[in-house]
Amino acid sequence: MSTGNGADSAPGHTPAPTAVPATPAARQPKNSMFSSLKIRNYRLFATGQVVSNTGTWMQRIAQDWLVLSLTGSASAVGITIALQFLPMLMFGLYGGVLADRLPKRPLLIGTQGAMGLTGIALAALTLAGHVQVWHVYLAAFLLGLVTVVDNPARQSFVSEMVGPEQLGNAVSLNSANFQSARLVGPALAGVLITAVGSGWAFLLNGLSFAAPIAGLLLMRTHELHRTEPQPRAKGQLREGLRYVAGRPDLIWPIVLVGFIGTFAFNFPIWLSAFTSDVFHGDAGTYGLFNTLIAAGSLVGALLAARRAQSRLRMLVAAAVLFCALEIVTAFAPGFWLFALLLVPIGMFGLTVNVTANSSVQMATDPEMRGRVMALFMMVFTGGTPVGAPVVGWVTDTYGARIGMASGGAVALLAALAIGVVLSRVGNLRLSVDRRHGLALVPRQPAPARVLVPAA
Repeated sequence: MSTGNGADSAPGHTPAPTAVPATPAARQPKNSMFSSLKIRNYRLFATGQVVSNTGTWMQRIAQDWLVLSLTGSASAVGITIALQFLPMLMFGLYGGVLADRLPKRPLLIGTQGAMGLTGIALAALTLAGHVQVWHVYLAAFLLGLVTVVDNPARQSFVSEMVGPEQLGNAVSLNSANFQSARLVGPALAGVLITAVGSGWAFLLNGLSFAAPIAGLLLMRTHELHRTEPQPRAKGQLREGLRYVAGRPDLIWPIVLVGFIGTFAFNFPIWLSAFTSDVFHGDAGTYGLFNTLIAAGSLVGALLAARRAQSRLRMLVAAAVLFCALEIVTAFAPGFWLFALLLVPIGMFGLTVNVTANSSVQMATDPEMRGRVMALFMMVFTGGTPVGAPVVGWVTDTYGARIGMASGGAVALLAALAIGVVLSRVGNLRLSVDRRHGLALVPRQPAPARVLVPAA
């Protein structure tokens, strides 16, 4: 991501230089959609992740449906989600410090194993017929504790596998990987829940973590672009915060995804409420809704993989469209119109996530990446403990349509406000034309005034 003046990022303090033809060295490398997969270590990582991600989505659907079945309350689903992401809000920055201090590959082997054990434990309780709501709450909280370290370590490990040239492509393919698993996982979960119950979905998720652990063990360590672990020292947490505070090209994407994650990404609450209260469906309907969002998300991820750069103006535009679509979809009168609108919601939502993620990673120095990505994930997922109970209460009190529309409206106001701030800070203006549509573009510099001396 560019850190210079104008449209691509927050501006520097120097005027933009006169445009000159780009030399071959200055041009961005042209990546194919799947160029990162040419790297063996990343192929192993991606293969393991698609297996465990499928299991993760199976557990998410089974977990939400189990809580809804036990309690009949969308608020209870919101509490489960909040507990899963509460550790990220409380300890997320410390997880980033650990990710910068410790070798990432062995750290990930440990975290992936711990995540598998939580799934197996919940499966044992469910299959034995002893599961209660508090068991699900506890499992969600323990999973969140492991994620505090796993998320920043996994995010920053991507650059060690592929190097800086392929980082943007690899981040996009990671999202495509996650969303392709999201296409399969909810469908499998719906079949399993209907046929044999939620416990088998939990068990398969726990076993699925064997795949990423095997991939990590099979990697060629001499081919990694190693980042030296940072020695233990006082003030590393404050150092990370000061680093982000002094970088407008980092802080604005983080602020924006914080609002989006807190208020506009509460789909487990809304989709479960639409399934049970509006359309009177079952677990299969809930799985279908999640699959449609995943289909749109996969398209968004693959389109992002083709882009050589991530621009802040694209981030703001995608956020505005995502939130506006969410509001429109909330009031869709029929089942199939609601379902079809979930596809573009998934596409623009994923575009927001990938653009912000790759922008932040590419703009961050390697020795700070763990702490910066921990802050990124903390505000994106850590806002859920704040937003999910509130959104769940609104949904229970005023209905699924008002709940979904209100979450989208809050995030839309934030996206518009940040767009205005960026336009002023970055010396941008709003442009509407046939080729680019609605966009923020650099203002033309004012013509120089020539002072004519008085006679």
